[in-house]
Amino acid sequence: MAERWITDRDPSVRWPHYTRANAGEVLPTAASPLGQQFSWEKGILLGWRDGYVRSGNYSLDEFTESPPAVAGFFAGYFYINLANVRMQGVRSPAVTVEQLDLAFFGNHPEVPPYVAHPLDERPDLLELIGAHLGWLMTATTWPEINDEKVQTIAFRASRPDLTKMTDVALVERARSTQPMLQKLFESHTLPSSGSGVAPGILFAVGEAIGDPTIPMKIVAGIGEVDSAEPSYAMWKISRLIRGSQDLTSAFDAGVTGLLNRLRASGSADATAFLAQFDQFIADFGSRGPNEWEMSAEVWETKPEIVLAAFDRVRFQADDESPEIRNKRQAKEREQAIIDVRAKVQVLGEELAGMFESAIVASAQLMFRERTKTNIIRVVHEGRMAFRELGRRHAATGAIKQADHIFMLLDEEVEDFIKDPAAMGATLATRYGQWLHLQTLEPPFFIKNGIVPPLSQYQKKGSSAAVQGKPGESIQGVAGCPGHYIGRARVILDAAEPGDLQPGDVMIAPNTDPAWTPLFMSCGAVVVNVGGQISHAIIVSRELGLPCVVSATDATVRIPDGALVEVNGDNGIVTILELPA
Repeated sequence: MAERWITDRDPSVRWPHYTRANAGEVLPTAASPLGQQFSWEKGILLGWRDGYVRSGNYSLDEFTESPPAVAGFFAGYFYINLANVRMQGVRSPAVTVEQLDLAFFGNHPEVPPYVAHPLDERPDLLELIGAHLGWLMTATTWPEINDEKVQTIAFRASRPDLTKMTDVALVERARSTQPMLQKLFESHTLPSSGSGVAPGILFAVGEAIGDPTIPMKIVAGIGEVDSAEPSYAMWKISRLIRGSQDLTSAFDAGVTGLLNRLRASGSADATAFLAQFDQFIADFGSRGPNEWEMSAEVWETKPEIVLAAFDRVRFQADDESPEIRNKRQAKEREQAIIDVRAKVQVLGEELAGMFESAIVASAQLMFRERTKTNIIRVVHEGRMAFRELGRRHAATGAIKQADHIFMLLDEEVEDFIKDPAAMGATLATRYGQWLHLQTLEPPFFIKNGIVPPLSQYQKKGSSAAVQGKPGESIQGVAGCPGHYIGRARVILDAAEPGDLQPGDVMIAPNTDPAWTPLFMSCGAVVVNVGGQISHAIIVSRELGLPCVVSATDATVRIPDGALVEVNGDNGIVTILELPA
């Protein structure tokens, strides 16, 4: 295999630092060639650039590279351009580079230092930046993204019968997602880049009053977090399962073949469940592990993934409802606001004003999750069109298997439908090479534009970390406050939650919205990576779960079944006893 992957781009000369922080949550595996080029480079990255310019922190003439250097893909792995992101700390008066780094990396030891570049300072942008900050500090609603939510739901609802469409029509439908992704990601970029503002200000407020837990308390339980919506819907259906002997017996027999067994049973409870489950898939079928990757299996394409989550949630007691948890968290947030407001008013108007602005700016976290959900719906429609294209040409023997379709480059799509068989061997070869990429551990940082050749990548699972002993602690980043003691359940794949029981502590490598249902089945969450605006934290705060992120190698150092203490206030996870 060559030392570079076929879709690798050269790193930016102007912006030479890249990071997997947060990027590892978005695309944990190497992207397929089609996924990278079709949905990201021809849609998402263009919208990312446009959103940056719209925020006022950048000018369009700074993005001279194609695709724009807001992010990068190396060995197929997705990286956020750290040097580029840091301009928000350099140019904006509301947040510093240090605060941005904390939000992204927590206490990660290998963060490259910021070194000023002659083009970093842009006083000519201050007026635009100020206007954007004014919006961040005052916007409690955002009709634009609500309209986009309606539009993307309608786009999903208008999906024709793909099996009856011609190849040309399938490609046309897929192509129609590219301009949509550009616009949707422009919207997403604003709250995504602005999500660190409220935690950054609240961190300063917490320091001033001597309470470092303030940021976590104030941005918890904000409500209307779209990535948590599937959990609420799933909870209602799980109560149907829990209250039915027929459904309980069916789930006890395992999720493999479950839907077929229920369809054949003819029971009233099975009919009710199937109707509700079908609606659940229509509403949330775009979600799943690695949902930003076009080739990935999601809830609609592989229902067993979400059925495995239902199988765990059904064991939760009724008083563990996510709505009850959220109301409790929202009440605690309201009380925290009252308490902090009283303290900062004593310290002066400036600090009090900062605090009030941060309360409003915390809405950006909700906006961020809504815009993300809108994007995922549209990525999924492209996925479904190409899956049908792959299915039919695998059936004719033109390609060896259906998912080889995702080995196409964007520029090859139209040529493929003219003569599918001509590319069969090429796609099969690429597929084998792509599978090899999945075995490699990408470096957490690309520094100074130096990308190691593929032969120097370590194999996944080759970490030097060893299992911890009783009394040992892992220092992570505090995500959601609270203390909790429970049995650790190390889960490496959201589709395989194993024996996760109510009250267990979930230990995960990273999380995305596909993991959200599992949050309802545990008492606390610990994640190997992540920062203050990572998915695990946002959902944990909605559900009131003590959470620690950036707990490096937790999935290796904490054995499955160990009794652990999770301190969501200071980010420390302690092994109390090993499993028997």
